[in-house]
Amino acid sequence: MTKTNNGQNGEDWPVWATEAVHIEAYNPDWRAKGERETKRLAELLRPYGVREIEHMGSTSVPGLSAKPIIDLMARIPDYGELDSVIEALSAEDWHYVPPELDGNEWRRFFVKVKSDKRQCHLHLMREDEEHWDRQIAFRDKLRRNPELAGAYDRLKQELAERYQSDREAYTRAKSEFVQNVLETEQ
Repeated sequence: MTKTNNGQNGEDWPVWATEAVHIEAYNPDWRAKGERETKRLAELLRPYGVREIEHMGSTSVPGLSAKPIIDLMARIPDYGELDSVIEALSAEDWHYVPPELDGNEWRRFFVKVKSDKRQCHLHLMREDEEHWDRQIAFRDKLRRNPELAGAYDRLKQELAERYQSDREAYTRAKSEFVQNVLETEQ
């Protein structure tokens, strides 16, 4: 049974849903963990037309500190079999966060949990979703440019201190940096 914290508006939220923002120094094990999770998701999601899964986010950038949560994204032709996808993933400790809670209609979001801690995020996107290309472009620019990755690292450290108990504010506060990176040629 999942423990709960009292959430906003008196709702009960699982402990993992209200975790503090915690940044760790780069861990080379993140790459191997991303590969294992990608391989397992490929097996689970292949029956639903998923052919492409990417490790993205800060844990996919060598040398970059991060929340120790592996971010993955997968392309799916459509959400027609979403109920079956949810069922398949829930058997392996993936929790579905519907768009009305996630706040992002462009994806279907899942969180893999172990011992009340987030282990992985899965951003399931339709094949024509523009956010896919943006995520890959941002990751790849950080991988190619250590100075840029360093600036992002420092920003994340500052924001993690400022917004330790507000994950959404932490994410929003990074958005201007991300947008600027995407708009520049590098």
